[in-house]
Amino acid sequence: MIRSISAILSIFLLAACATVPVTGRRQVSLVSNAEIIQMSSDQYQQVLRENKLSTNQEQVAMVKRVGNNIKTAVEQYMASKGASSELAGFNWEFNLIQDDQTVNAWCMPGGKVAFYTAIMPICKDELGVAVVMGHEVAHAIANHGRERMSQGLIAQFGLGTLGAAMGQNPTATQNIFMQAVGMGTNIGMLKFSRSHESEADHIGLIFMAMAGYDPNEAPKFWERMTELSGGQQPPEFLSTHPSHETRIQDLNGWIPEAMQYYKK
Repeated sequence: MIRSISAILSIFLLAACATVPVTGRRQVSLVSNAEIIQMSSDQYQQVLRENKLSTNQEQVAMVKRVGNNIKTAVEQYMASKGASSELAGFNWEFNLIQDDQTVNAWCMPGGKVAFYTAIMPICKDELGVAVVMGHEVAHAIANHGRERMSQGLIAQFGLGTLGAAMGQNPTATQNIFMQAVGMGTNIGMLKFSRSHESEADHIGLIFMAMAGYDPNEAPKFWERMTELSGGQQPPEFLSTHPSHETRIQDLNGWIPEAMQYYKK
């Protein structure tokens, strides 16, 4: 009996798997893109209502320009792999939120991007914005939010659908969604796992190169982030993020691959 149940679960999970672009990693996928994109769009509009957008026209234009260039690169990459259907429902949007305390940026499923003004000095210029933009968009293209929500639903409700979970406990399901896509009510952005962060670094490097931005700039951005932290970052094994040193080392290792996509 136990073996039969295990076999059924294995077959179900295998059928509910998806493949991450660029890295080829297999991931669990019990939630459809259409479902999580709609939830993300609603949440994004709420964020915009509750926050003030920057009036710095130069920075706003830079974020939008880089965002659209990365968007074009993503669409070209997915088309080259015969995977354009994975972008169905994406309604890209790039905004700069006025917040000089929150050093952050994020991209929700469906291409909804937000930068905070506090990260702009660290980005320094358009190349730095491209490093962050490529990384954050990579989270959405790799469906990290969908994967985390699928894992959360399995842990909370077993192998069921999103609709069933909403009917059973809508509050718990909404909380799983908020954690899955990285939205926090007070801190702006919760942390992805170390593996997701590293994967987004890798994929983002490819996207920024395809968009015409030199991937050699990525390690430099994290060097500036290291300087900002003043060595206060917790040890890597205690953090859900890779250490800055590990990120820099990994990025340098992926640069030769990214340079194959780089067009000045």
